[in-house]
Amino acid sequence: MTGRRRSSPRPFRRAPAVALASTVACGAAITSLLAASGSLPGTGDSGEKDPVTVMTWAPENTKATNMPGMPAMAQAYARWVNAHGGIRGHRLRVLTCNEHNDSVSAAQCAQRAVDQGAAAVVGSYSQFGRQFMSPLEVSGVPFIGGYGASDEEFESPLSYPVNGGQASLLAGNGRQLARDCRRVALVRPDTLQGDQMPSLLNSGLQSGSRHPAKDIKAPEDGTDYSPQVTRALDGIGADPAVYGSAQGGGKAPGACVTASLGDHTDAFFDSFRRLQEDSPRVQVASVLGSVGQSLVNRTGGRSGPLEGADITGWYPAAGDPRWRPMRKVITDYAFDDNRIDPADQGVQTTWIAYTVLRALIEQLDDRGVQDITPHALQQTLDRGDHAIDTGGLTPKLRWRDGDTLAVQDFPRIVNGMVTYQVVRDGELVAAQRGFVNVTKTLERRRTDS
Repeated sequence: MTGRRRSSPRPFRRAPAVALASTVACGAAITSLLAASGSLPGTGDSGEKDPVTVMTWAPENTKATNMPGMPAMAQAYARWVNAHGGIRGHRLRVLTCNEHNDSVSAAQCAQRAVDQGAAAVVGSYSQFGRQFMSPLEVSGVPFIGGYGASDEEFESPLSYPVNGGQASLLAGNGRQLARDCRRVALVRPDTLQGDQMPSLLNSGLQSGSRHPAKDIKAPEDGTDYSPQVTRALDGIGADPAVYGSAQGGGKAPGACVTASLGDHTDAFFDSFRRLQEDSPRVQVASVLGSVGQSLVNRTGGRSGPLEGADITGWYPAAGDPRWRPMRKVITDYAFDDNRIDPADQGVQTTWIAYTVLRALIEQLDDRGVQDITPHALQQTLDRGDHAIDTGGLTPKLRWRDGDTLAVQDFPRIVNGMVTYQVVRDGELVAAQRGFVNVTKTLERRRTDS
């Protein structure tokens, strides 16, 4: 995440608090979406109205993390709803911006959204929350369903996150590993964002009465992680002299390595594979976003180093039926756009964020509001009259004061759920049914671990 905290201005008065509805939506919403044969519920029956302009940004073609599928998914979503008359007659106009993994570009994207009259920024990725939130806060433009890569997304009253960000993933990964791992090494970026990772992972490990992980810092844009692999294996006591070699079937019991390096996690596991030949086998792990099905495929599938890996995500596994509506939209309206991977958490987050936007516009239409402004959207979000159903991909969502969780440093989190997945026979599948609630784990987190 992104360094020193600062308090965010509150452009508008907040609504009174109510409790968060924590039940997961049932399959009825999925059935209605699919039964409509690709049409959008609640659209096209009231005549065309003023279009709604929004923006989605993400880094593309950089040396670090890239998320080109997020703006591509936003554009496909717009083509879908517009092909069916818009959202309650409002056509959706999606602006996109390359954030370049750069603080200046992030601020420029936000200012462009303001200058071009965006009613909201939806489903976007940036580590530079301080830079992009300031222009949005000044103009009262809500930030809906960001990826969760910056602190400000979980601090600003103008931010409405749909997941628990890096915090929930790492706390969940720690809990997942605590079941089987007595010794854990964490390989993470040597950045301000990376500096928060150890305490988050350790909160999960400590919930299982495990010792804190060995903290292994690594360059964010490295190409050879052999030194970090060696330090990680040494740190968890994976010694060939004790356990034999991996080639000879040696296995270091209770020893685990988890890596979270974004796009460069593949380079880490490439180095890991080469050095693993001389070291006893250890359990590996990561979080979705750093590891996905495409990486599992590239590294050898069932014969690769990720076979058996414990993976923590925000949402149901990519093969879950609840993703069918999104997959149909990608098939019908993405026109073979190879930037969009339906198993990518950025693409999935963008789909959920636009599901939230659609629900907000429908709520405004139900109240007779025709002018979809930033202020109108924010008031609807803050009122929280109706929890938003995402088709079971998250718990029902709303963002009133009483819905936020008591998590130190992340006061805007309203969704503390994660999923446990595992690589089995070269496929990322659910390790267990349903969501795992890591709210209490995060609330007990010590920032000095």
